[in-house]
Amino acid sequence: MPHLGGTVHLRALAAAALRPRPARAPRPVTPAERVVIVSASIGAGHDGAARELERRLTAAGVAVDRHDLLDLLPARLGRAVRDGYHRMLVRAPWVYQRVYSSTERAGGGGPLARALLRTAEHRLRAALPADTGAVVSTYPGASRVLGGLRLAGRLDVPVFTYLTDFSVHPLWVAEGVDVHLAAHAVPAAQARALGARDVRVGGPVADPRFRPADAGRRRAARARFGLPADAPLALLVAGSWGVGPVRQVALELRDCGTAVPVVVCGRNEELARQLRADGIEHAYGWVDDMPGLMHAADVLVQNAGGLTSLEAFATGLPVASYRCIPGHGLTNAAALDEAGVAAWIRDPAELKDVLADLIDGPRGLLQREAGRALFAAAGAGPADEIARACRTAGAPQAPPALDRLSLLPADPAGHAPGLAPARRRARQAVRRLAASGAVACALWAGAVGTAVATTGSAPGVIHAIGHSLDFDDDVHHGGPHQEDHHS
Repeated sequence: MPHLGGTVHLRALAAAALRPRPARAPRPVTPAERVVIVSASIGAGHDGAARELERRLTAAGVAVDRHDLLDLLPARLGRAVRDGYHRMLVRAPWVYQRVYSSTERAGGGGPLARALLRTAEHRLRAALPADTGAVVSTYPGASRVLGGLRLAGRLDVPVFTYLTDFSVHPLWVAEGVDVHLAAHAVPAAQARALGARDVRVGGPVADPRFRPADAGRRRAARARFGLPADAPLALLVAGSWGVGPVRQVALELRDCGTAVPVVVCGRNEELARQLRADGIEHAYGWVDDMPGLMHAADVLVQNAGGLTSLEAFATGLPVASYRCIPGHGLTNAAALDEAGVAAWIRDPAELKDVLADLIDGPRGLLQREAGRALFAAAGAGPADEIARACRTAGAPQAPPALDRLSLLPADPAGHAPGLAPARRRARQAVRRLAASGAVACALWAGAVGTAVATTGSAPGVIHAIGHSLDFDDDVHHGGPHQEDHHS
């Protein structure tokens, strides 16, 4: 037997190394009927759109998995993101406006956002089953992660972004995403202007319970909620967190005398108590029967322009945007106004007349027709586009910019294609750990900075720092995030 250093052994090793290896058998090409939807529990609109897409796809016979991007971030960074966003909207909305405007001018997020999203790439790719036929994002951060995986050749199935907002921030348009789905021509045009290469108008998605009500259903809804039988009602909503100048708007609605305010405060129960103390009789916290409240109302007054506005359109309820929250609240109000589906009241002096026109005048009739027209194409919609791509026979092609890239081999464990060798995975793990640490420090500093900016005393600053370090306290969020999306 030759010893380790012998020439016979070396020749044998060389021959083995040069001998051609059998080619890996190609994966069977079969139509995949599984869609993975990636959302984020920030606010409620992203999850609400994801849930309705899931319902429609499941009804069409497509298997659906759903993931929360925040749960895929390491070291519980998702909670820090959600907490920081909530703090900005509630305590320092001017900070959110600065962040929104600066990222809009820059064409997307900065280095911190990119580092944060990179920490989710490995987990998200590993979460995709082998039979995934398409991936759908309802959150701009998820679009960025999926687009990055697509560009790197680590994802060989089509990626869709469903635009949940009527206005399109540059973060929504991620390079590598195959198709952007819009509810209307206005957001579609904005997405194309930002560089989206394939934009399709498929209409909005809303729970089928949101539909026009006849007089009998309207009377029953008012009786169920204890609302006046005959008075005009203005339904005031402020998202699942009850943010914005809700108390001011509720009092203005009451004082203008056009309609009785009916206010939904979401999970902000303290706001509901304050409103009742202010003499607003019909103030609610979390409401499960939002379709019923919309059937009872005559007009919707909102400040963010998210999913609730689309649900109002489906119900046939005219919509007014008033005293909107910064950032996406203002840009959504402008886009809705441009599309002719919602009135944007910029001047408080116009509140009374515009509400009266929406409730009983020609403007209300036009807006009801425009809102319902969004849902006119029965049977067609974004879910149909996604299901069609998922069921297309054969393996989907990579984006045009990736045609010359070689995709990585399939994962032997049956997860998403393209697992790197062990050494590369180790290097990636080290980079992810370093990125996670840096992002965690930055997020903590940002959360404390926001709290300090809105705290007027030294004890308050100390409390803010301590609260930001308490990762076991779920009181601030009312427990783990819930699936329901209504205010």
